[in-house]
Amino acid sequence: MDISQLPLNALRAFEASARHCSFTRAGLELRVTQTAISHQVKALEEVLGVTLFKRLSRGLALTDEGHVLLPVLTDAFRRMSTALSQFEEGNFREILTIGVVGTFAIGWLLPRLAPFRDQHPHVDLRLKTNNNRSDILLDGLDLFIRFGDGAWHGTDAIHLMDAPLSPVCAPAVARRLRTPADLAGEELLRSYRRDEWSLWFRAAGLEPPALRGWMFDSSLALVQAAEQGAGVALVPVAMFRREIEAGRIVQPFDTTVQAGGYWLTRLKSREESASMRAFRQWLLVQAGAGRRP
Repeated sequence: MDISQLPLNALRAFEASARHCSFTRAGLELRVTQTAISHQVKALEEVLGVTLFKRLSRGLALTDEGHVLLPVLTDAFRRMSTALSQFEEGNFREILTIGVVGTFAIGWLLPRLAPFRDQHPHVDLRLKTNNNRSDILLDGLDLFIRFGDGAWHGTDAIHLMDAPLSPVCAPAVARRLRTPADLAGEELLRSYRRDEWSLWFRAAGLEPPALRGWMFDSSLALVQAAEQGAGVALVPVAMFRREIEAGRIVQPFDTTVQAGGYWLTRLKSREESASMRAFRQWLLVQAGAGRRP
């Protein structure tokens, strides 16, 4: 099909509608009426000869054809937006968008970023913090620093550092802990990775107790809850050295367990730009890490 036959506004209308699963919210984003969005999508379907949405009583659902088209358009519009924004205010700057799990961003990356800015003034760095659950393509990320085992489908992953987990708690809670076995009588705050406490208790030579306590999607929130006395959190202690040194939380036991590490990832389909390469090289020097053998 000749691409010149495809109306740009209709492509934008479909992409926004697919992201929001709503003509109304797409219209708000693009500043046109819901009716205009609906007509543009229908016109695109007629040109393509396919149905892109299932119109349901509760909203929109993508058809198989819509699922094929959406990531292509999202990536294309992101690339156009990125390229055009490089010329803002008459100065060329290369935009680099990085997703970072919040724990790593606050506990390690942010205190070290100033030298990168000084060494690469032409790079307009944009950070998006998250709870380790993000979509590189749909969220418009060039790079993604994430926690895990390095095995993510369709991505290249470079190991940055390990992140051993150990319990932390408020000083008042720590005073009643004499041995790791004492933790069985405490509220054990949990992350969405449910096997971490079991791994730690086995590393301490103990049978894991029945888990109870609140669940969080972020180590930052876990530590905040632990600091306020809500229970004991199992977190990557290297990311919370400032809180430990300040006495806001205590690491009552030296036992650690390895449940993952921090990795720099990018889509295999994404060609590495000059700014991506510069950040990768700088980050590896800062982390003192190379590729794992």
